[in-house]
Amino acid sequence: MDNSTQESHPQSESLISYESPHPIYAVSFSPTPSPSPSSSSSAAHHTTGVGAGGGNNQYIAVGSFIEDYNNRVDILTFDDESLTLTPNPSLSFPHPYPPTKLMFQPNPNPTSLSSSSSTILASSADFLRLYSLQPDAPTIEPISVLNNSKSSEFCAPLTSFDWNDVVPTRIGTCSIDTTCTIWDIEKGVVETQLIAHDKEVYDIAWGDAGVFASVSADGSVRIFDLRDKEHSTIIYESPEPDTPLLRLAWNKQDLRYMATILMDSNKVVILDIRAPTMPVAELERHTASVNAIAWAPQSCRHICSAGDDTQALIWELPTVAGPNGIDPLSVYRAGSEINQVQWSAAQPDWIAIAFSQKLQLLKV
Repeated sequence: MDNSTQESHPQSESLISYESPHPIYAVSFSPTPSPSPSSSSSAAHHTTGVGAGGGNNQYIAVGSFIEDYNNRVDILTFDDESLTLTPNPSLSFPHPYPPTKLMFQPNPNPTSLSSSSSTILASSADFLRLYSLQPDAPTIEPISVLNNSKSSEFCAPLTSFDWNDVVPTRIGTCSIDTTCTIWDIEKGVVETQLIAHDKEVYDIAWGDAGVFASVSADGSVRIFDLRDKEHSTIIYESPEPDTPLLRLAWNKQDLRYMATILMDSNKVVILDIRAPTMPVAELERHTASVNAIAWAPQSCRHICSAGDDTQALIWELPTVAGPNGIDPLSVYRAGSEINQVQWSAAQPDWIAIAFSQKLQLLKV
């Protein structure tokens, strides 16, 4: 299944591979695919019944993970008719340090930073950076470098960020300095910055326009409302004191639910914000640490998890959990430990999985 770095040849209808010259970590799908000329029919039903749609081209941004200053972001074109992943050398660019996250602007409505033909890509590492991708040219240009430190030209390393899909000019970043910073990227100014946790903040996720949650090395999930910045609600704490929580995913189809993962744990913890402290489900079929989670973009009951056991598991959450836990709906095995998983919102029958120097797209 290995491919050259120049192009990806058609493969099986359910699995497409791309091999990078570098280890891969950060991955992002563009939000709106452009219809390919031959897209006239919708996709057939698939095994899980989760996905829908087809016949489109989509950009995928892939960030290298090299323990050095010099890293790269490559932009690939995914064509789901020809089942190819093709690099765009003119859209690849150097990046300082490995990006901890990449994300295309989720809302296709153009802002002053973008036009109807361009899309904005953001990255986090030493700073929050914004780039404008012009597919017609095709070119990619840096727009801004945003530093959340008021007192220094340097910024504490950013562990993650999330783009608000209700207010597309708003991005929230989180940092090892215990803060979360809310940016108005159109004006290039900080809307608010708050000390969110007692220790490093590892992930952030928006619920709606003014509500976000974060997870931290202090072992807590906290929810913040921008209308009352002095207070936060702790909805979960690690059962073992000081066990860090690494990732957080808010269910965009049903905002009552979110998922988190603990450091060095094989569990995915599913939370209901109406019932704090007690998980509604714990998914425990991984045999090693879980590294990444992603909710299905068009189903409130499906989630994908992936980890060091080389497995990506797709789960369907039951309305009532049984006494022996939940088994996954489907299992995919990769060639090595999986670092990242992303579910395409524009083409929800495709999931991207990153491991070692490979990106694989799975059709679900």
